[in-house]
Amino acid sequence: MKESMITTTPKPTTAILVSRVTPQQPLSQTEEHLDELAFLCQTLGIEVLHRFTQYVEKGNHKTLLGKGKIAEINAYAAAASIDKIIFDDELSPAQVKNLTTIFQRPVVDRSVIILEIFAMHAQTKQAKIQIEIAQYQYLLPRLTKMWGHLSRQQGGVSGMRGPGEKELETDRRIVQGKIKHLRQKLQTIHQQNLTQSKHRKQKVNVTLVGYTNVGKSTLMELLSKQPTHAEDKLFATITPTVSKVMVKNIPYLLTDTIGFIRKLPHHLIASFQSTLDEIRASDILLHVVDMAHPAYQEHIAVVNATLKEIGAAHIPTILVLNKADKVLGDAMQMGNGAAQQLSAEHATTYGQPTVMISAKNNLNISGLQEVLYEYVLAQYLLIYPNYVSPHAAS
Repeated sequence: MKESMITTTPKPTTAILVSRVTPQQPLSQTEEHLDELAFLCQTLGIEVLHRFTQYVEKGNHKTLLGKGKIAEINAYAAAASIDKIIFDDELSPAQVKNLTTIFQRPVVDRSVIILEIFAMHAQTKQAKIQIEIAQYQYLLPRLTKMWGHLSRQQGGVSGMRGPGEKELETDRRIVQGKIKHLRQKLQTIHQQNLTQSKHRKQKVNVTLVGYTNVGKSTLMELLSKQPTHAEDKLFATITPTVSKVMVKNIPYLLTDTIGFIRKLPHHLIASFQSTLDEIRASDILLHVVDMAHPAYQEHIAVVNATLKEIGAAHIPTILVLNKADKVLGDAMQMGNGAAQQLSAEHATTYGQPTVMISAKNNLNISGLQEVLYEYVLAQYLLIYPNYVSPHAAS
């Protein structure tokens, strides 16, 4: 008798989202942040069943929120058999420990979700090492006796098991040793990349930057005329991709890089220094913005702050307002007065040349090419000062 073949669909991980409303972050902004966190969860296949918010002027150092709200969350989580509770706010190690004890289920913050997405999308050896370093750096200050089996699981590290040494201190030493070892491996890869980059110094380097999921990969495909990995997911691109591109008669290298996001963990930025070198080494930045997003101005601020943090704020930048057709509709045409006025307003506000496009619908890409050509030509003349452009005005 043949056994019946029964296939079952795995039950998705369920979660509830939690955040604070503060004088600095009103409810509308909190809800927008939770929308983004829900999108992050969706990328991981986590099903969000409910959200909780509470107005607080100053977070409780033990549980972040007040006792009444914690009790309300706990009751819902128990009744709905929630698998995981996710806080949009960064939690201290003590808060994670206290909340896990209260809720009797895993409690994580936004940083953990971002790290998991990065780990899921890491393809290259370099990206995998960078993610592993970031994960260990996140784990290190959160080590407690509940992690006291690392030494036995890993077989220990030479010289780390002194007589009478506490398990917790042993675990810290093991994690620190792993971080050091991974950084050495990453440095080797970094040196190899530097050697390769020397061959690229004779070309102008243009890099796409922007908030995550704003259409950078779609624009990369349009400009390079090569298929790229473009998905409606956060952090679909975490490994830089480089293509040789021509604008009129001048060749340049176009790089698509990782998207930024608000509350990006600082240890993640530190781990991705090698990747961010691609941005720092750029001659020109194309800052791509999803103009149709209600918080696009905040996104611009997040990207600009991150560029400043990594030492790239001085690089000449063109502001590219993508998905402008969703805002302007038929007025998207470059000759339209409303479109020109809006571009001028953004150029004045941010002190950068501004071009409105729709990468998905291939609108005004030629307008972007015209602005880009002037910038690429200026950089090209620094490399080849005797070059005479056939497109120069007579």
